Amino acid sequence: MKQKVLIILILMGLISLIYAIKKGIFSKDDDSYTSLKLPDVVDYNFHIKPILSDNCYTCHGPDANKRKAGLQLNTKEGLFGVLPENPDHFSVVPNNASKSAIYKHITSNNPDEIMPPPDSKLSLNSYEKKLIKKWINQGAPYAKHWAFIPPEKAPLPENEFKEWEQNEIDAFVLKKIEDNNLKPSEKAKRSTLIRRISLDLTGLPPKPEHIKKLTDDLSNESIEKIIDAFFALPSYGEQMAQSWLDVARYADSHGYQDDSYRTMWPWRDWVIHAFNKNLPYNKFLIWQLAGDLLPNATKEQILATGFNRNHPITQEGGVIQEEYRSAYVSDRTNTLGKGLLGLTLECAKCHDHKYDALSQKNYFELYAFFNQVDEMGLRMDAVEAKNQKYFADAPYLKLSDEMIEKELPFVKKKIGDTINVMIMNDSAPKATYVLNRGNYDAPSVEVKPNAPENIYPFSEDLPKNRLGLAKWTTDVNNPLTARVFVNRIWSLLFGEGLVITSEDFGVQGSLPSHPELLDWLARDFMEHDWDIQYLLKKIMLSATYQQSSEITPELKKVDPENKLLARASRFRMSGEMIRDYVLTTSGLLNNKVGGPSVKPYQPEGLWEETNAGGDRGVLTKYVQDKGDKLYRRSLYTLWKRTLPPPNMTIFDAPNRDLCEVRRQKTNTPLQALALQNDEQMLEAARVLAQQVAQKNEDSTEMLTNIFQRILVRKPDQNELDTLKQYYTDATNVFKNNKENAEKLLAQGEYKKVDTDPIKTAALMLTTQVIYNLDETITKE
Repeated sequence: MKQKVLIILILMGLISLIYAIKKGIFSKDDDSYTSLKLPDVVDYNFHIKPILSDNCYTCHGPDANKRKAGLQLNTKEGLFGVLPENPDHFSVVPNNASKSAIYKHITSNNPDEIMPPPDSKLSLNSYEKKLIKKWINQGAPYAKHWAFIPPEKAPLPENEFKEWEQNEIDAFVLKKIEDNNLKPSEKAKRSTLIRRISLDLTGLPPKPEHIKKLTDDLSNESIEKIIDAFFALPSYGEQMAQSWLDVARYADSHGYQDDSYRTMWPWRDWVIHAFNKNLPYNKFLIWQLAGDLLPNATKEQILATGFNRNHPITQEGGVIQEEYRSAYVSDRTNTLGKGLLGLTLECAKCHDHKYDALSQKNYFELYAFFNQVDEMGLRMDAVEAKNQKYFADAPYLKLSDEMIEKELPFVKKKIGDTINVMIMNDSAPKATYVLNRGNYDAPSVEVKPNAPENIYPFSEDLPKNRLGLAKWTTDVNNPLTARVFVNRIWSLLFGEGLVITSEDFGVQGSLPSHPELLDWLARDFMEHDWDIQYLLKKIMLSATYQQSSEITPELKKVDPENKLLARASRFRMSGEMIRDYVLTTSGLLNNKVGGPSVKPYQPEGLWEETNAGGDRGVLTKYVQDKGDKLYRRSLYTLWKRTLPPPNMTIFDAPNRDLCEVRRQKTNTPLQALALQNDEQMLEAARVLAQQVAQKNEDSTEMLTNIFQRILVRKPDQNELDTLKQYYTDATNVFKNNKENAEKLLAQGEYKKVDTDPIKTAALMLTTQVIYNLDETITKE
């Protein structure tokens, strides 16, 4: 009898245990968290808030329509206040976890009391429960959102493997690596490091003289000298400008239905010039936001304000002027938020921001700074219909030969041409109102220009105009601007920022993987006068940057996404960089800097399929350029918003209707098709094959030469054997079909060279194989 009772009790216990696990009362993965060490000091922003956001905000967060029991845990008042349905109890009682309702509910074994409730399919693991307990017992220190707290330099961590460190960056990175019982990777091979630095600073593969210099001496002193040499190249400014064009939503067309031509390339010339002369980032921003309002503003400072006029503009007759004018002002406001401050300001246009501490009033106070420019919603000079009298919508800057010669020599304008470039120029003060639901025709209360106090109060000493806004944006106490830019530079070098969501530093954005490092770099950047080249060099001289990208089984298991930075990152280059890489290694690249946009190869008929019909402007039909214009850097390819360059769109380039900070990363069959069949790619392979075929070398020398020109390094024996076999097979195919060899060598408009067609065609196909390697299109 006793045995039967015992068996029944055991079965009942097992049933209860199974029920509890299914209901989420016990976490099935508790064992994996028991060994994790709790931090010495539990931080609200980085330890507690993510737990609450993931598990509690669904029912007790910012959405009032879904909120239960009247409890709101995403505010300080709700977190430390009394329970609305039980006034005798508090959510959190500092220094006393046992009396805190939150802790009681997350540790309860009662299915009716445990939080999150079992039917939510959410649960806290043991480590998260311990974190909350320790935080409460430490006094439950609360802080506003981390990104709204001005960055400060934390003391450098002390690490065991200190000899690996090359500068302050490494101290912060190594601390995370060692905390996870890992070791950093070895330094990258010389050829890899040479290629990496060149691609990062110029967007192009290194020249032979740079390769030799670094190969002979790979000390940090040598690397510093080669970095300085790259800074001195015009291609540095072009590389840095490339990503800024996405932020600035630069295009050569107005957008919307007609999508006619606009002349904004002189502003692009200024951006390249600004990076090449290493204009400090704070001035770089001030000039673009408000260069026209500076005392005795120069033509260069005025031209820089074209940044604010890069947005789409309609040319459609019959539109409501105020509707579109309001959209342009909103665009500038949103670009300030996303591109410079890392905030989703646009979420507050129609209502108070659901997550960040930004009200609709805050939005329109920022909107007011950009609401003074003298412009119309319809821009008629873009419509190039026959017998139409054109006029330019003010304000614009008229660039004459004399002005270019005396004040803007970096603008590569043809002599005799007169060019109008859109710029900023405030008119008489204009009243700004909060727009009900964001609608242009529903003004409510009037607001004055101001900045969100939750970010950083707008000083009474600053003028209430764009210049005041620019100075507020670049104030050393503004918590966002330096952080956002440092993070963007980091993402250019490592493929991802320390904050992955480079466009969103708000509550819904990702937390920084290395918050102390991000803050240290941001403060250090400002202390060194916002010097962009100083920042780049600081990062590139770190052991962190110079690591190999090879992944060990241990790193793959512990940190497959390389969040700990225990190795260098590998990621595919942008479409622009891939095309420029191929042009450079083939010898086709036209190194001319600046000037109007060009139209290289493009499949026929694409523009005709997307235009509005009729013959309204120069962008109705694609007329390909000829000669050396076909081989300009991709930076200068004409950008039509309704149909951007297809060979770059395939590799995730945006259409530039809006500010874009972070391009998406995809991997599609179309990308392989573009690399194999794009006319520019085939032409580059032909030209390189012709150059090598002329030297009358044997196959080993020819293939080694081509391989090294494309990938910097020499092929190993297995790679060389594979290429030789492919080359031999291709030669045999063409021996039996010389006509196909000659057809293949007809690709592209670059001059043909009199070489053996069979040998050259086989070499061309082999070259194309190397161009299609993952290693060729990957930055690592």
